[in-house]
Amino acid sequence: MSGISKKYQIDTKENKKFLEEVRENLFDFGRRFPSPGGSSYYLGDDGTPWADRNRETWITSRMVHVYSLASFLEYPGGKELAEAGLKGLTGELHDTVNGGWYAGLTANGEIVPNKQCYAHAFVILAASSAVLAGITGAKELLEEALALYDLRFWNEQEGLSCDTWNTEFTVLDDYRGLNANMHTVEAFLAVADAVGDEKYRVRAGRIIDHVVGWAADNAWRIPEHFTKDWTADLECNREKPDDQFKPYGATPGHGIEWARLIVQWALSTYPKESKDASKYIEISENLFCRAIEDAWNADGAPGIVYTTDWEGKPVVHDRMHWTLAEAINTSAVLYHVTGKQKYADDYTKFMQYLDEKVLDHVNGSWFHQLDQNNNLIGTVWPGKSDLYHAVQATLIPYYAPELSVALAVKQGKRV
Repeated sequence: MSGISKKYQIDTKENKKFLEEVRENLFDFGRRFPSPGGSSYYLGDDGTPWADRNRETWITSRMVHVYSLASFLEYPGGKELAEAGLKGLTGELHDTVNGGWYAGLTANGEIVPNKQCYAHAFVILAASSAVLAGITGAKELLEEALALYDLRFWNEQEGLSCDTWNTEFTVLDDYRGLNANMHTVEAFLAVADAVGDEKYRVRAGRIIDHVVGWAADNAWRIPEHFTKDWTADLECNREKPDDQFKPYGATPGHGIEWARLIVQWALSTYPKESKDASKYIEISENLFCRAIEDAWNADGAPGIVYTTDWEGKPVVHDRMHWTLAEAINTSAVLYHVTGKQKYADDYTKFMQYLDEKVLDHVNGSWFHQLDQNNNLIGTVWPGKSDLYHAVQATLIPYYAPELSVALAVKQGKRV
């Protein structure tokens, strides 16, 4: 790709420097996240806490993870910020009566109802990273989070996790979903890496095999929503296609994210040159290529559309920052694992798009939602809620793909 700045090209010193600058900006941007009790404020456009919004467990957990990463990179105050968030997870967000973690707290401290698998998976991720960071209380938090998850969310017979309970853990919702299971895979791999409990890597593989089967039967577009007996509900939220957590249709960003997690699991489970590893890497390529073919520049403008129908036609044309972050990660991983130039070329396109459209060069961080003309909007994601996807996209491209990012960064294991 002659004529393209080396700043955007993988494995150049210019690109590494660019990502370091982006990462430092992100760490600076998020410093004001902790509330007095430790739960994370939702961050506004310039990093000012939006104290009138709920303080969510999943955002708090992500911030603990992010600033644990910051501590490994010797970012000033990183460990202290991770400690602050952990205080929220062990304190005000923790349900001492019914067990587990509230979905969040309202601005005036009231409980946000329901117990979410999605949030509990992020508690596990946060605790795993905090254990590696040597934060007091992290080991006990991880042990409690795993025990609670095993009791309430993991179904050993199915090899999958349920989605949502009521606050008291007495009524289980009939909905089943892959978003929570995807972050469960991420969390289980992190646990296996952080504390060496390999049963969680095995569980991650069971979830992955289900997803691979569903995707392979659906032209590599992953069904997202299911009934309680794990029958795909392909019409879910057709009337509300841009739902924040349950959008209608295929979500290309999740196909991209699954692709990377599958590579990580395969390379951490099988020898790199084995037939088993090669099979799953090929599956990951299928998922990534389907998503990019469907969603990148699908309407005449750069960017990855949020959702498509089951034929690959865009439904919600908005561009979400997290999708770009995952595309950066997965294109880099696939390039380093396969050596195929097309993935390096994809990475370059994504990097240029990040710099030109998605980075907020005035107020910091990344714009979280753009319309199909790449103009800022906030119908689904106003403000800049947290740092998780963006920070990981500055690290995963250059760290060992078989390791969870926290362990890889702590150990300095690069590609």
